Amino acid sequence: MVITNNHRLKIKNYPMRNFSNKLSEIANDTNNYLKNFFLKRNKYSYLVKPMKYGIFSGGKRFRSAIIVNTGKIFNIDYKKLITIGAAIECVHSYSLIHDDLPAMDNDDLRRGKLAAHKRFNEFTAILAGNSLLTLAFEILSSKNLKLSSKVKNELITSLANYSGFSGLAGGQYFDLTFENKKISKKRIIDIQNKKTGKLFAFCCECSGIIRQQNFIKRKMLKNIGLDIGLLFQIADDLIDFKGDSKIVGKPTKRDKNKGKPTLVNLLGYKETLNFANNLKNKINNKIKNYGIKSYDLIQSVEFILNRKF
Repeated sequence: MVITNNHRLKIKNYPMRNFSNKLSEIANDTNNYLKNFFLKRNKYSYLVKPMKYGIFSGGKRFRSAIIVNTGKIFNIDYKKLITIGAAIECVHSYSLIHDDLPAMDNDDLRRGKLAAHKRFNEFTAILAGNSLLTLAFEILSSKNLKLSSKVKNELITSLANYSGFSGLAGGQYFDLTFENKKISKKRIIDIQNKKTGKLFAFCCECSGIIRQQNFIKRKMLKNIGLDIGLLFQIADDLIDFKGDSKIVGKPTKRDKNKGKPTLVNLLGYKETLNFANNLKNKINNKIKNYGIKSYDLIQSVEFILNRKF
């Protein structure tokens, strides 16, 4: 339930000193869940090795953290949230493996390591990515996730919608289609909402699904997630524009060289940074309405623009 204005969270500064530890704890728990899940599958397929290479590549598991920190607001069991987080990280890892392919962004490095298609080969990377995508739905439908069949079905339907042609995949299509083409700010935001925002929308909305909230309340969570995803993508683009390739783990300034449809390329660094800070404040003002339990989610939002990779 949204808290009334009289009970809104009143915090002026959100110290980051403990957030990194919390983020690491969620990442470790998500990784442990995935490692245990893979233990029973090592002998079944040669694709397990490249799948594990793709998903255990050093990511921060930030999407899993958004799921956990949104779930805290609604007192949802931590283990259930980690299980759903593991599923979303499978989808995210699949998208990164495919994003690096020669037919897409053609990147040789990912987080300081060889991209999956360079470590193995192209067809192996494609199939490993496909397998991680389907693994996400296996996790959501598994007996380990102690939720009703109705809730599981709604989670699966939502994630499928946000991952497919109207979400992540559709956004990637437009991201590639509009390289070196002049498009509006509104169109760029729409592309980035699909490419990145929709998965974050799921990360927030899934708590509303678990609690079987009505359409309006779920949409409020979805919109917060969309904005978090947009902020995250803008931060990525800012890092690509000015970041250190040694810290980022891959060459920077690639978006400019490829003519990517980004706000940085359209508006410039300074104006995009101002847009991002205004968006961050807008997000936090929405989240504060959920009261004191929203503190960790606000820290998550603050973290986005503070990161260097």
